[in-house]
Amino acid sequence: MKKIHIIGIIIVAVSIGVIMSTLADAATYAQFSVVESNPGKEFQVVGKLAENSDIIYNPKVNVDMFTFNMVDNNGVEKKVYFHGAKPQDFERSEQVVVTGKMEEGEFHADKILMKCPSKYNNGNTEGFTEIEANS
Repeated sequence: MKKIHIIGIIIVAVSIGVIMSTLADAATYAQFSVVESNPGKEFQVVGKLAENSDIIYNPKVNVDMFTFNMVDNNGVEKKVYFHGAKPQDFERSEQVVVTGKMEEGEFHADKILMKCPSKYNNGNTEGFTEIEANS
């Protein structure tokens, strides 16, 4: 076999490995009811902040713990524990997507994606802001 063939096979094998690892890490969209029945598996949950619920972030106690209540698109409310700092203007977000998993009956998020009203483009709310937990 020529060296070029061996290099080509290696490139194809590495490419397949990268694609497979990307697909394995992808979280699927679900509601809290599905997430509860699959503890330990990572999901993305779409919803909004629960009205009149406490948003708790005290950096003096724990800078990497932020909790809030979220209502998914089916109306199920759960407390979300985000292992990172509270995002700026979090209370103003129109929609929230959290990525994480259920652990002992609690939803622990390692990523938050917020859809916020924009003050720069005449109210056009197409953009999302993504926040990841400190690892």
